Amino acid sequence: MDHINGALGRKLRMGLAGGGQGAFIGRVHNHAAVLDNRGELIAGALSSNAEKSKASAPFYDIKPERAYGSFQEMIDTEAGLPEGDRIDFISIATPNHTHFPIAKAAVEKGFNVICDKPMTFDLKEAEELLALVEKSGVVFAVSHNYTGNPMVRQAREMILAGELGEIQAIRSNYIQGWLRTRLEESGQKQSAWRTDPTKSGAAGAYGDIGTHAYNLARYMTGLLPDRVSAHLRIFEPGRRLDDYGVALVQFDNGALCTITASQISHGRENDLFIEIDGTKGAIQWRQEDPNYMTFRQNGKPHQIYFRDPNAPFNGDMQKAACRIPAGHPEGYLEAFGNVYRNAYDAMI
Repeated sequence: MDHINGALGRKLRMGLAGGGQGAFIGRVHNHAAVLDNRGELIAGALSSNAEKSKASAPFYDIKPERAYGSFQEMIDTEAGLPEGDRIDFISIATPNHTHFPIAKAAVEKGFNVICDKPMTFDLKEAEELLALVEKSGVVFAVSHNYTGNPMVRQAREMILAGELGEIQAIRSNYIQGWLRTRLEESGQKQSAWRTDPTKSGAAGAYGDIGTHAYNLARYMTGLLPDRVSAHLRIFEPGRRLDDYGVALVQFDNGALCTITASQISHGRENDLFIEIDGTKGAIQWRQEDPNYMTFRQNGKPHQIYFRDPNAPFNGDMQKAACRIPAGHPEGYLEAFGNVYRNAYDAMI
């Protein structure tokens, strides 16, 4: 039987930047990396604090000699190991302001990279990193994880095949409520860096979750932005970055897209929701109910598409993104795993 990674004949070896004690997204990256048994975590610089980094290593079963005090130490040391022992790629699961220096150092040493969004802190860094990646030829993936949902890929396939006709209007929203109060003042790690402009960047809620809403619109339709206008607000007194925002995007075909991002809406959790209107039909999908998608046409009953790798009405992209039979829910981690699956395919 052929190895799951084909001619490579082994698992891809991962080094993790971030993911130490109290972290969220680093653990998600680890779960996603090993979900299909194609990758393994063998090295890590798990915190900007060297002691915390090494203390966190046992949680991931990282051997002491591969637990590093800094990302630079990990990259330099791993690059000096024999090719058969060193890591194949680095996953970046750190606050936004550190993405560029870690990614740059990794690419310059010839390592593939899977980076949590955003790719960099600002446009200048993004352009420099793009040039480095193109020159080096390494694989560089940004983990916009919601694109890995099977029904999101079903929507993309239907739209690109013309089943909705010409796309005219899009409404894409991501609504949360966890920052209704100044949680960052309590010392809660996730809120502290997300509301700090020196670590998060120029945008708060819009940079954190509005990007997901925009990314869904781009991914599903394949359209490119032409004009953008936005109004960002800080509703919680004393906060330094936006906690609510609305944007209007005009795409290159003339379609209009409204995007709302909120982190101050009472009782809301992770309600990422998108509706796309075309001349022939419309679709809607909600992340909190990810295994279903609605297709609508005037004068006809609504059609509910559901995640099913064997259904004849679902496309190849949806089927390839499924792991288990219909009726067993797949969600956040599996979608993240599909980002890793696609990155692995590119690496081998």
